[in-house]
Amino acid sequence: FTGTDGPSGFGFELTFRLKRETGESAPPTWPAELMQGLARYVFQSENTFCSGDHVSWHSPLDNSESRIQHMLLTEDPQMQPVQTPFGVVTFLQIVGVCTEELHAAQQWNGQGILELLRTVPVAGGPWLITDMRRGETIFEIDPHLQERVDKGIETDGSNLSGVSAKCAWDDLSRPPEDDEDSRSICIGTQPRRLSGKDTEQIRETLRRGLEINSKPVLPPINAQRQNGLNLDRAPSRKDSLESESSAAIIPHELIRTRQLESVHLKFNQESGALIPLCLRGRLLHGRHFTYKSITGDTAITFVSTGVEGAFATEEHPYAAHGPWLQILLTEEFVERMLEDLEDLNSPEEFKLPKEYSWPEKKLKVSILPDAVFDNPLH
Repeated sequence: FTGTDGPSGFGFELTFRLKRETGESAPPTWPAELMQGLARYVFQSENTFCSGDHVSWHSPLDNSESRIQHMLLTEDPQMQPVQTPFGVVTFLQIVGVCTEELHAAQQWNGQGILELLRTVPVAGGPWLITDMRRGETIFEIDPHLQERVDKGIETDGSNLSGVSAKCAWDDLSRPPEDDEDSRSICIGTQPRRLSGKDTEQIRETLRRGLEINSKPVLPPINAQRQNGLNLDRAPSRKDSLESESSAAIIPHELIRTRQLESVHLKFNQESGALIPLCLRGRLLHGRHFTYKSITGDTAITFVSTGVEGAFATEEHPYAAHGPWLQILLTEEFVERMLEDLEDLNSPEEFKLPKEYSWPEKKLKVSILPDAVFDNPLH
């Protein structure tokens, strides 16, 4: 309970519209199981969903051979928000999409793709009805829609400001045996745990740091409300940072900010494939992008020189605040990285592990198998 002006509980209920199969007289039960899976994630992680979010599911939603393997979330077109004695409840509709449509939402934004789905009757129409037997993407149905997405990416950049990911980072400027104040996550060693209070503050900072604002600002670390980071979250503008302080981050007294000389970033293949999006769709548009580890407390935020409130600066481009690493990249270096990382766009030709290095920048990036992150002690 947060009061009548706030959300009731997590503040939302999930809805789903499914096209009826020929001969079906009763709705199938798998959509309820799908919703329970998403609800379980919310309860366990305390992360909430917003309109425009997308969820990478990587499996047919009904466990068939369908191409509909991911989800977008949007305001239900029929069920309006309800004011209850315990606060407001909104209704978010799940919309099943193909992999190509999910990637377009990541590269551009979820709301833009939802609007395109509404214009294609067989792909959703005005009610955004999911057809599990749909065999073509909206771009195959109407090739002109790809031009609209490409133009939107060029004009707007990406609204995806962060993802939950398999990632880690090492401080290469610190001797391996010096673990007194280190929060780098090393393969083969067990990271020191943060206190509950510290974790709450970092969670809140990450949540606010991922929110969209026309004037990119990273939030103060000392915010008190507890919340978490969403799955592939692209929050709505109503949650923007415009009301937040644009002052520099105020470190918690128990965690000092450290400037690092050299860093090593580690991602699994799926997370690594989003680095070009981060660079082209976010940093070249003066924004920031965060990877939040799903297996630990750590996070990696890339920032451009146009982001205010960051503790990474042009003089000290690598800085850590506890488990949170920030990396400031100039536009010139971003362009060079995009050239060097071009093969990330062709995952079918990729062999793991893969390493990229920029010695003069003292930066190394490794793309590693999932098992490295699933079994960090082995």
